[in-house]
Amino acid sequence: MTFLVDSHCHLASLSLEGKASNNIDETIERARRCGVSHFLSIACTSKEFEKNLEIAKNYDNIYLGCGIHPLNLEDEPDWTDERLKSNLLSSDKVIAVGETGLDYHYAAETKDLQIASFVRHIGIALDVKKPLVIHAREAKNDTLSILKAENARDAGGVIHCFTDTVDMARVCLDLGFYISFTGIATFKPSDNVREVVKYVPLDRMMVETDCPYLAPVPVRGIENEPAFVRYTLKYIADFKGVSEKELARITSENFENLYNLKLSDVEKLGIEVSSYKIEKIMDREFEK
Repeated sequence: MTFLVDSHCHLASLSLEGKASNNIDETIERARRCGVSHFLSIACTSKEFEKNLEIAKNYDNIYLGCGIHPLNLEDEPDWTDERLKSNLLSSDKVIAVGETGLDYHYAAETKDLQIASFVRHIGIALDVKKPLVIHAREAKNDTLSILKAENARDAGGVIHCFTDTVDMARVCLDLGFYISFTGIATFKPSDNVREVVKYVPLDRMMVETDCPYLAPVPVRGIENEPAFVRYTLKYIADFKGVSEKELARITSENFENLYNLKLSDVEKLGIEVSSYKIEKIMDREFEK
């Protein structure tokens, strides 16, 4: 049975503006109608983690990640290793450490704080034996040196929303990490991302929305949501010369392998993944 996973989303951050309902149940239903079977909802703060836990308790197919995002460190200056470990071990649904990493594009002035936090997250991932979800923006050299120095290979993980160079991707792959792509791959100016898409082998690749951000073409400019991972999947499948169904199968197996999961049967979830039709969602006509 083929799955399609949105391997990185922020369900607790969705405002669902412009939708007929701001009900999370309807958001998941729209994704289901597009064949999206499973979700990894990431928390960037402790407060967001609590919201994600509340959402996930009603769904067998929503998994969670927990960390302090490099752009949220000043919001939680007193976060402790013990509190984060407690959150990470609070439920079987919590499968990932992060989002963590470095962002020098928006917050170069907090570089030292980010590095210290990133190192701590890697240590915690090694302690709790869960993979890392890494954010890296305009911080190539420090990201790679820290991954190597702190033995992050032993934890494993994914570089999410990858926007850097083929050279960085090569080193990350050599370290055993997966590379995940968002709707940015569909943007006209993103030739550098498409070069990485071309380079990364299918068995080391994932797809994600990073919603509510980065809605792909042809829905760019509105709030992103899990259903729209279908557009990123289709774009990359066409670019790589494989079918959507094959890319869904491979990227979902990669998700299972990274997080040591056996995803629940989509038939039990009522999902007709094999049809692969993007249906009409709300008042917007999507590709048949």
